[in-house]
Amino acid sequence: MANHQKWTQEFGPHPVHPALQVPGGRVEDVLDRLAERLRDNYPFFHPRYAGQMLKPPHPAAIAGYLAGQLINPNNHALDGGPATAQLEREAVRQLAAMFGYTEHLGHLTSSGTMANLEALFVARELHPDKGVAFSAESHYTHARMCRVLGVRTASVPVDGLGRMDVDALESLLCKGEIGTVVVTAGTTGLGVVDPVHEVVKLRERYEFRIHVDAAYGGFFTLIAGDLGIDPEPWRAIRHCDSIVVDPHKHGLQPYGCGAVLFRDPAVGQFYVHDSPYTYFTSDELHLGEISLECSRAGASAAAFWVTLQLLPLTRNGLGAVLAAGRRAALRWSELIEQSEHLELYQRPGLDIVTYFPRTAPLSLSAIDKASEELMRRGMEADQDPVFLSVLRADAAAFTARRPEVTVDSDGTRVVRSVLMKPESETFLTQLHERVEQLSQH
Repeated sequence: MANHQKWTQEFGPHPVHPALQVPGGRVEDVLDRLAERLRDNYPFFHPRYAGQMLKPPHPAAIAGYLAGQLINPNNHALDGGPATAQLEREAVRQLAAMFGYTEHLGHLTSSGTMANLEALFVARELHPDKGVAFSAESHYTHARMCRVLGVRTASVPVDGLGRMDVDALESLLCKGEIGTVVVTAGTTGLGVVDPVHEVVKLRERYEFRIHVDAAYGGFFTLIAGDLGIDPEPWRAIRHCDSIVVDPHKHGLQPYGCGAVLFRDPAVGQFYVHDSPYTYFTSDELHLGEISLECSRAGASAAAFWVTLQLLPLTRNGLGAVLAAGRRAALRWSELIEQSEHLELYQRPGLDIVTYFPRTAPLSLSAIDKASEELMRRGMEADQDPVFLSVLRADAAAFTARRPEVTVDSDGTRVVRSVLMKPESETFLTQLHERVEQLSQH
């Protein structure tokens, strides 16, 4: 704040316009009311919240965002954010290096959805007459964005662990109608990683692009090879054509901060456009010239840049944060396997744990009811609440993992916990004991 005031004073005093002035007491009153309204939230900051992919940004990121927001730069053009545009380039360069890109074109976005839209847009421009294939467990954004773009889609079946079935994919590729394959490095349901390396090998026989949706899981590349994470899919990402990753998930950033990267900078040709009133202050490439979005918060770039200065994209930097969540997920899966009251649905691929209360009889309808009640009781408890989520599994998916189950419905819900916060590791015993307790009612 002091630095900001010093900078603004260099331009001389200026009066605040009367239209902007409001009584001080009125501001305080409204902010008090806002604070009260904001209490109607779940405690995303606390490890007892183990539901969706929500976590607090790092304090340094908040400070960086505030410092940028005091100026409120727009990273569309250098006219609107020269300093933060440079910070964005530096941060994106580090992201590209993390995945092994030696050359790249990329930028931050307002979300993973927008980032995936851009990747699919480029895919359409390169293969306008061909479709896009993605696994049945991929994020729904791909089907939705392909609909926006008018692109045909094909859903690829998954194996017994929820990964893209490569044989089924090859059957599609044989027809010559697929121009782009989307592989997921960390599905948002189970946290599994598609066999990226095997899909890359298919390009020896078929011509297609590979887009990696690593919005949720991308930063796990920092610890691939450790803690039971197979390094092969992660090493293969450098050979893929585009990547999406969300710093506002495991990158400790405020919403919204996504990113899209392209291996070939020549795809920038598809963004070419003219603006009669921007892009004049510099001959350098303006970020708006390689983005479908126009206005974007320069404060996001400032926040991410600050974070990477303190927690670099290394195994011992930001990787240590992800390792804590991964250890927590592995440890909890062990505790569940030893439990008399809980059953593990699937061993975690990254930091998502899926499980369900034991029921008698073991039937889909009984598991569905018990899982929903466990989540509800935890969230509604007046004392010692826990906040969980559920995942719906169809009958085929569940029986592939537990063939002995009685199939009396078309599917069931299981409990799903995302252990994104490193504090989950130290809180795990309390969380497990509380979930076990709730499952017995």
